[in-house]
This record gives sequence, structure tokens and C-alpha cells, in this order.
Amino acid sequence: MTILSEEEFLALDPTLGRVELLDGRLVTGPLLSNSHQRVSSLLASALDGPAEAAGLLALKGVNVRLRPGRIVIPDVIVADPADDDEQVLEAWQLTLVAEVVARDNAQSDLVVKMRCYAEAGIAWYLLVEQEPPGAVTLRLHRLDGGRYVEGAKAGPGEALTLTEPLAVTLDPAALLPWGRGRAVRLGPAQRSGVMPRGPR
Repeated sequence: MTILSEEEFLALDPTLGRVELLDGRLVTGPLLSNSHQRVSSLLASALDGPAEAAGLLALKGVNVRLRPGRIVIPDVIVADPADDDEQVLEAWQLTLVAEVVARDNAQSDLVVKMRCYAEAGIAWYLLVEQEPPGAVTLRLHRLDGGRYVEGAKAGPGEALTLTEPLAVTLDPAALLPWGRGRAVRLGPAQRSGVMPRGPR
């Protein structure tokens, strides 16, 4: 098995597609479906304004270094502003990481990446599941004692309200890949809804 350095990894041809580095091993994921990419784009758009209002940035498909030799590409992140010329963001810059659960590779998002993000100390992990069929379910996890604990969930007919690390209310129905409507409603911290606690 060939072990790559970070320098070798970052020098790879970008046309290779979605390629990640896990402890020196090159991991090539399956091509993202149209619906997966659409949900990611809708989520990034929904988080963009609220993130900016909090002095943060919502970004889609960027390299994140979780630790030396471990560089991944989350679907969406919320992070401290970064240098536009940087190839890689550091885990400490992230306040929230989000993954749209891949239907054909759910194990990666539900187990492997959840463990890696927790080990990197990222405070919030948002899972976007395209379940039940024809719907979207949001599951927000907070870091607690080095592991993620589910703090809030919103399915069809519900909304997910965050007060940390940014103030935003997400409507799962508006994240349907071919749906219509608004995905976000800004509101003050005391707005009614699910209000998760901060990480310990």
C-alpha cells in the first residue's frame, strides 16, 4: 500500500475528483449523486447568511486537515474566515461540519467521519439524511467528552433551530433536492424551537 505525504496529496491532479487522505492512505469516494450535490448546495446557501452575520463563513467542498496526514472534504462547513489562497483549512477553524449521508456509503458519515471529526475537536456535527424516502431529516450532534451526542433532530413537518455556533432555523422540507421553499429563517437566540447546548 502506497503511503502519501500531504505534499504529494495536495499536488495530485484536481481532475481526479473527490479524493481524501486518511492517515497517509488515498481514499477515493464514489461520485456524488445529483441529489447529494443539490442538498449540499441548498444547505450551504441556507447557512451562508447566518454564518456571515456571526462573523463566520459557510463553505462547500473544501479540504480540511483534521490532523497531520488526515485531510478530508466535508460536504459543508462553517468556519472562521480564512485566507482565500489557502489550500487547506485546519480543524480548529471549524465550528460546525455537515455531511449529507450518502445512501450507498452511509457507514462513512455515520461512523468513520463522525469519529474523525470528534477526535479533531469540531464542536458541532450536522447529519443530513434523505430519509424517509421523499423527505429530509436533520440530526445535530454536539461534542461532549470527546464524542458526539445527538442534541436535536428535525424530520418532516419540523424545524431545527440552532443558537450556536450561529442563529438559524432550518426547514428540512426546503432542503429536498428538487423541492421549493425557504431553507432558513433567521431569528434571535430566544426564538422557539430546539436549542442545543454548547459543547462541554
